[in-house]
Amino acid sequence: MQMRKLGTTGPQVSTIGLGAMGMSGMYGPSDRAESLATIHAALEAGINLIDTGDFYGMGHNEMLIGEALKSHRREDVVLSVKFGGQRGPDGAFLGFDARPAAVKTALAYTLQRLGVDYIDVYRPARLDPTVPIEDTVGAIAELIQAGYVRHVGLSEVGSETIRKAAATHPIVDLQIEYSLLSRGIEGGVLKTTRELGIGITAYGVLSRGLIGSDPASFTAQGDFRGHSPRFQGENLTKNLALTDALGAAAKAAGLTPAQAAIAWVAAQGDDIIPLVGARRRDRLAESLGALDKSLSPQTLAAFEAAAPADQVAGTRYAQPMMAHLDSEKG
Repeated sequence: MQMRKLGTTGPQVSTIGLGAMGMSGMYGPSDRAESLATIHAALEAGINLIDTGDFYGMGHNEMLIGEALKSHRREDVVLSVKFGGQRGPDGAFLGFDARPAAVKTALAYTLQRLGVDYIDVYRPARLDPTVPIEDTVGAIAELIQAGYVRHVGLSEVGSETIRKAAATHPIVDLQIEYSLLSRGIEGGVLKTTRELGIGITAYGVLSRGLIGSDPASFTAQGDFRGHSPRFQGENLTKNLALTDALGAAAKAAGLTPAQAAIAWVAAQGDDIIPLVGARRRDRLAESLGALDKSLSPQTLAAFEAAAPADQVAGTRYAQPMMAHLDSEKG
């Protein structure tokens, strides 16, 4: 496994990371034993970056990862945790809370659920519009001083917020959606992170399964994609036509569509780490296969031509959520 440095001040991490959200119900039912086996397989393959959120499954995801880590050395794993998402007993999202007291309370519960005594990268899941980002980052900085956190990360914020945060404390990475079909960061956000020496951990590299998944899975009970604009009606038909074209370009390169999508993101710069959301060992093995080939600029360009981002139908989140994404400000 090749390694990359996470930003100029962060840890060494594997070329791809494991995003564990799908193991806690967001994409419909998951198998606990297979999820644990997949985490073990990822670590054994050399993936050392595991990403989670304290609101994934209302703590379920952290407890699952904590169970898996019992048989691995803590220092061999880089844990990235998002916090602040507020959820009701019915699973509904209620907003975000990034007040300093909430930051410290959330971390206390996270450490307990994961069974560890520190978190490598701690980040607010979204910008809390009622709390200055300087206050949130300042609270994490206090946790770093106390030894409970190693690094500060950000998630789905725009350039102005990134600059304010970085002026408060060094930021190692921005976690944000980036894929062949979601390329919004290529304007101001990516320019800002590179200017400031901040890495990118890219989620949604398979566009939540539009690339490389069976469309029949999109409507499973409990799968949030049933409410996503890109997975509805004519939008879905148009988007599947794009991914079919990508599939043909990927086949010509000796890759599966998923491998092509992962390889494309990984090729966009050494400062970018794709997060793969595999929740089964076979899908993990497929994802790892994306690292086996060195792709020419011509092949990468063919992938882009097959699935132009400006032809994707529908926004990446429903409009109410899009309106609250600070990252959309560029």
